[in-house]
Formats: sequence, C-alpha cells, structure tokens
Amino acid sequence: MLEVGTKAPVFTLPDQNGKLHSLEEYRGKKVILYFYPRDNTPGCTKQACGYSERYPQFMEKGVEILGVSKDTVASHKRFEEKQGLTFTLLSDPELEVIKAYDVWKEKKNYGKVSMGVVRTTYLIDEEGIIIRANDKVKAAEDPEKMLGELE
Repeated sequence: MLEVGTKAPVFTLPDQNGKLHSLEEYRGKKVILYFYPRDNTPGCTKQACGYSERYPQFMEKGVEILGVSKDTVASHKRFEEKQGLTFTLLSDPELEVIKAYDVWKEKKNYGKVSMGVVRTTYLIDEEGIIIRANDKVKAAEDPEKMLGELE
C-alpha cells in the first residue's frame, strides 16, 4: 500500500464504455480510488452498490469515485448494467495501475496461495496527494466509512 502524503501515481485507463480516464483530469477534485478483486462477486458487488447509492452525496462534496480491477471493459459494462452503477469503473488487465498502487499481493484463501488484488481504498486530494489509505477494507462498510472521512 502506498503511504499517506505521497503523490498518487498518474495513470490513464479505459472505463466501462471504453473511454480513457487519467488521474490528471480530476485535478482540483478529491478522488476516491478503490481497488477491488472482481466484478460480480458478493463483496465487490456490495462495495460497488454502496458507492453507487451514495454517489450523489459524494458529488455534493466534490468527490469523484473510480473503481479499478483487472476485469475487462466488457466485464465492467455488464457489472455496471446488472447493478445499475452510477460511477466510473476502470479496467486494468495489464495490472499497470494495480501494481503502481501496490495492491497486487500474495493472498491466502482456504490455504491456497495466489496473487491477486488486495481490496484497498485511497483518498486523493485536489493536488494529487494521497490523504487516506486503507488496505483493511470491509467491502460493505467502505462507502459509508469513506463518506465519513470527508466530514
């Protein structure tokens, strides 16, 4: 996980519609950049739906939400449509941004060791500096917790 106070690595990735987004275009706004393992899994769905439900509250505070996983653009589009998501999902199948933000880690699941995305949420300020970082994310609680961080 990257440390609070460090400059957020810049990136450009396609969203669920194939449109490119770069961190630079959000300069002047706070950004919640959250990394999640996979589209349409129970925890990831709870987290995404939580952000989607609270999206108007984040917008009122001038905060943009970007979800990132290694899923494809097509997978993100299906996830968005199935769940009625209202924010941007970014596709990183090459793991460039996932690795730049230090969230590609060894994970243990039922004794099996594999590499994967560790659910992590970053809050980036208007100047591109990481001001909050959490790699102990509880999927269902993360959106409400991040909304509280903005108070």
